[in-house]
Amino acid sequence: MSASTTRPGLVLFALAMGGFAIGTTEFAVMSLLPYFAPDLGIDEPTAGHVISAYALGVVVGAPVIAVLAAKLSRRVLLIGLMTLFAVANSASALAPDYHWMLAFRFLSGLPHGAYFGVAALVAATLVPHNKRAHAVARVMLGLTVATIIGVPLANAIGQMVGWRWGFALVGLLGLLTVVLLLLYAPKDRPIPGASPLRELGALKQRQVWLTLGIGAVGFGGMFCVYTYLASTMLEVTKVSPAMVPMALAIFGVGLTAGNLIGAWAADRALMPAVGAMLLWSAGSLLLFTFSVDHLWSLAITVFMIGCGGGLGTALQTRLMDVAKDAQTLAAALNHSAFNFANAMGPWLGGLAITAGYGWASTGLVGSALAMGGFMIWAVSLLDDRHRNRSPVTQQACG
Repeated sequence: MSASTTRPGLVLFALAMGGFAIGTTEFAVMSLLPYFAPDLGIDEPTAGHVISAYALGVVVGAPVIAVLAAKLSRRVLLIGLMTLFAVANSASALAPDYHWMLAFRFLSGLPHGAYFGVAALVAATLVPHNKRAHAVARVMLGLTVATIIGVPLANAIGQMVGWRWGFALVGLLGLLTVVLLLLYAPKDRPIPGASPLRELGALKQRQVWLTLGIGAVGFGGMFCVYTYLASTMLEVTKVSPAMVPMALAIFGVGLTAGNLIGAWAADRALMPAVGAMLLWSAGSLLLFTFSVDHLWSLAITVFMIGCGGGLGTALQTRLMDVAKDAQTLAAALNHSAFNFANAMGPWLGGLAITAGYGWASTGLVGSALAMGGFMIWAVSLLDDRHRNRSPVTQQACG
C-alpha cells in the first residue's frame, strides 16, 4: 500500500461512496417497481424479474471477475468495476422496453459483488485484526446510508419527474466514486503469487460454502419483504404514495443501526453474532405479516427488519477467516450469495402473492427463509467445532 493508507478515513470514504451508489440502485429499483412496471407495459410480479436480473448479474459477475482479475491490483480493479457500474446504470435510465431493461440491469449487477468484496479486503488492511468487522462496516455504511438518503431520494425523484431519473442519479453517483477512487484508493501492486487457480481454491473449503449458504438463504427474507413493501403500503396499509419514502428511510435507519451494532458484536464473538441476527430477522419478518394494517406498527417492524441487515458485515468477516489464500473470490462470492437471496426472496414472495395469499404473506415467506439460514448456521457451527476437536486438526495445528 502507498502513503494513501496514512489517511484511512479518506480511503474508507471513497470505498463507502461506491457502497452508497450500489445500495441506491439495488434498493431503489424495488421502490420504483410500481412506477416503471406500467411504463414498460408489464405487471408488478413480472417487473420483479428486473430485480432478479440485477441479482443474477451479481451472482455471475462476482466469481467470474474475481477469478479473471486475480492478477490485477485492487486499485485498478475497483476503478474498473465502478466505471462499468456507472455506464450500465446510465443505460438503464434509457431502456426503451422491458427486455432492454433486463439486459441493462444484468450488466449493472456484474460489478456489484466484486466491488464490495475487494473494498472489504482493502478496508481490512487499514486496521488491526480485531477491528476488521468495524472497517468492513464503514464500507457497508455507504450501502446502509443509501437506504436512508439515496433510495428515498431516488423514489421521490421517480414520483416527481419519472423513474428514469432515479437510475440517472445512480449513474452520477458511480462516476463520483470513480473520481474519489482515483484520488484516494491506495496505489498497491498485484498480490504475489495471485492467480485464477489460487482463487478457485476457495471452493475447496467446506466452511466457505456453509457461510455462503447462510447468506444465500437467510438474507432472502429481508429482500422478500422489501421488494413488495411499497406495493403493500399502497394496497394494504392504504397510505398515500408520499409515505413510501418515509418507510424506506426507516428501513435504512434500521439497516445502519444493525450494521454498526452487528460489527461491534462480530469483532467480539463472530459466530454467535451471526446466529443472533438470523433469529432476530426471523422474528421481525414474522411480525411484519401482522403489522401491515397500520402505519405505526408497520414502521416499527420495518425498522426491526432493517436491523437484521447487519448480517452482511459479519458474514464478510467470517469469510476472511475461512477462505485462506483465496480471499478475493470468497469475499466477492459473499455478495453473490446475498444476491441469490435477492433473486430468490422476491421470486418466492411473488409466488405467494399471485397464489392469492396476499401482500402480507411475504413476511411468512421471509421468516421461513431466515430460519433456513439459521439451520445452515447451526450446521456450520457444529462442523467448525468438530474440526477443531479433530485429532488430525490438532496435530496439524501443532
